This record gives sequence, C-alpha cells and structure tokens, in this order.
Amino acid sequence: MHNLAIALEDKGYHVTGSDDAIFEPSKSRLEKKGILPEELGWFPEKITSDIDAVILGMHAHQDNPELAKAKELGLKIYSYPEFLYEQSKNKTRVVIAGSHGKTTITSMILHVLNFHQKDVDYMVGAQLEGFDCMVKLTEDNDFMVLEGDEYLSSPIDLRSKFLLYQPNIALMSGIAWDHINVFKTFDDYIEQFRRFVASITPGGVLVYNEEDAEVVKVVENAENYFRKIPYKTPEYEISNGKVLLKTEMGDIPLSVFGAHNLLNLEGARHICHTLGIMDEDFYDAIMSFKGASKRLEKVEREDKGILYKDFAHAPSKVKAAVKAFCEQFKNEKKYGFLELHTYSSLNPVFLEQYDHAMDGLEEAIVFYSEDALKIKRMEPISPDLIKEKFKNENLKVFTNAEELHAYWDLLDKTKGVYMMMSSGNFGGLDLTK
Repeated sequence: MHNLAIALEDKGYHVTGSDDAIFEPSKSRLEKKGILPEELGWFPEKITSDIDAVILGMHAHQDNPELAKAKELGLKIYSYPEFLYEQSKNKTRVVIAGSHGKTTITSMILHVLNFHQKDVDYMVGAQLEGFDCMVKLTEDNDFMVLEGDEYLSSPIDLRSKFLLYQPNIALMSGIAWDHINVFKTFDDYIEQFRRFVASITPGGVLVYNEEDAEVVKVVENAENYFRKIPYKTPEYEISNGKVLLKTEMGDIPLSVFGAHNLLNLEGARHICHTLGIMDEDFYDAIMSFKGASKRLEKVEREDKGILYKDFAHAPSKVKAAVKAFCEQFKNEKKYGFLELHTYSSLNPVFLEQYDHAMDGLEEAIVFYSEDALKIKRMEPISPDLIKEKFKNENLKVFTNAEELHAYWDLLDKTKGVYMMMSSGNFGGLDLTK
C-alpha cells in the first residue's frame, strides 16, 4: 500500500492515508515523500466529501470507522487490485500468477525490461535492485506488468486479487495449496486459478509451467480462447560453484541458482518474448539479475560467512529452496533454519505438507513462537508433532526466541553455509553478525 501511495503522489495525485501500525521501510519512504500520517490510528473526521476515492487495504477490518464514514458519504471505494485495474484498463496487462515463483518471475521480467530501457508500468511484491518504488503508474506507457496474488482483494471484496486484472498476457507458474485460512479445501484453492485462466481476455496469451500437473489440468480444461505457450526447466550445469545456462548462444553464467529459479527464468523469457525482447537480449540482461528481495538473497555478513535468506513461507517454497541450496553447496556443511510464521504453517493439518521438506541438510532447525500461536488464538503445537510431520527425527525445534538466539550465537558462521527461511525475522535475529 505504501508503494501505491508513493506511485500516486509521483503521478500528481494528492494522497493521504491512515494505519494503526507503520513499519520500516514503509515509514521512512512515506516520510521522505511528505505523506506519512501525523499520528497512528483511524480518524473518520478525515474522510470528507471532497475525496475522489478511497483505496482499502487488507489491514483494515470491515468495521473500520474510516471505512464506515466513506460508505456513509457514498465515496468510491476501491480495493488495491481494483484500483490497479482502473489505472491500467487501457493498457496491455501482463499478469504473473502461481502459488510460488510469481515474485521472482515478475522481478526478472522487470529487470530485463529496465536493462533494455523499455518503460512499463508495474506492481511487484518485493524490493528489486535498481527500482526505488515497486509500483509505477503513468498515463503514457502501453504495458503494465502485475504480480497476480490469489489472496483476497479487501475486507469487503472477497475475490482473489488476480481475478480483477483481466490479463491480456498471463503466466501461471505452479499450484500448491496455500492460504488455508481462506481456501478451506485444495479444490477451493484450485478454483481461483480456473477463474484466473477464464479471465484472460479473448485471443490473449497464457505462458504456463508444463511440469506442474495441476497447472496442466487447469489449462487443458479451460473453455475460453487464448494462445497457450508451455515452458519447462532449461538445461544447465553447475561448474566451480557457478550456474551455467545451456543455450544455442553458448553457456550463460547466472547469479541465481536452483532448478526452480531456472524454471522461473524460462517463464520470464517467454513473457519477455511476447513483449518484443529477443532471446539474445534477454540472456544479455538476465546475467546481471541477482534475485528479488528475500528470494535466495545473499546476506553480506561482517565475518564473510555464507548466508542466504528466503521468504519460503509455504511448504512447496521450502522444498524448492532446500533442494536448490543442497544442489549448489554439495561439499559444504549445510544449516537450514525455518520459521513457521503464517496461519497456514502453524495449522496441524497443514503441517502434513512439510514432509521431508528439510531433507538433505546436515543441520535442520525449525522455530515457531508459542506467543504467535496465542496471538492467532491457535492451539499449542508440540516439538514432537513438528518432527513427526516433517518426517525428520534429527530436526532441532525451538519455540523460544531466546533459546534460538543462544544456539545461533554458539555457531561459527565462517564454517558451513546457512539458509534462513522465514516471512518473519526469527524473533529479531540479526543475520549480518
């Protein structure tokens, strides 16, 4: 939401906003633009009849007092994705969807376009090197590239976000059950992707991962008319710790690693091709792509130890990240830390999805906060249950941040390689020291 606020300010709109909690880097960025709220909280008196539109984020609840005032005044209320569609309805919309990989694929596409000075509008959910703001809205650009999230649009619009974009060009990277607090069954979850494919404009294009059986089923059963372009993992090798992509133009050295990232790269290549970027130009640009923020992102440590962090908030993402890490560092001792942080990952039923997720690591550590369970009003989970669901007897399980930090402090980070997987911060762990 703060990126959208900045993008609208840059476009010339007068922007104000409210929230009951604002964290970094949002706070500093809003302050720099002069649009940081003077005080935290909700102030219905600020909602007046001269406001052209209200954009409602997922953080507000249905009974939010400012929302109630906006309804009372009959103001136009948009959800975040609804407003993005409104800003792009006269452009060619490129929407990247999937349970995993969508942020990385969108970031790769934007990196390549930026490298070749091709100006497009965009929205992506992670910070990308070379970009100040992760939302861009203009009057003149012909294309808009959107990361398509399947989560709900707003507290009063329970449609999946990506159903509002009506893509001309779409990509579907994979389907693995997520957001079980909203989609109670796997079929409910898949149904969102069926509807997404059905929302592609007539005569549009869908680039899809042919290695994912669920994606293939959705594509094959689609009844609307669009052009289908399948993709799969390209040929590559690891030589002296470097990933080399095998192409007709020779070996292309990459800064990213992992089979799942090579698969993401191939999807990005096909999308870029539909946007007029030739393969030679794509490879020229992708060599300098270092990854999206928190997606197998290397952390610069004071002791020069090798450590990567990854968002990895779902089982399929953990498995892909661990597999990539083990493949990349075959000869080193590998430490993997996973924080169970989301509603889904702390649900005993959903924990089944993590079976063998951390196999291949010499040291596998899972952390979850008992306080987080209380805040989410969830039942306690025993460390033994975690080991059972992960099918890993050697798993170390911590439920207290202080004990985790004490264990961390005892490790010599200059020996072995480390991967930290979380959408949180391991109870405030500083990964640079």
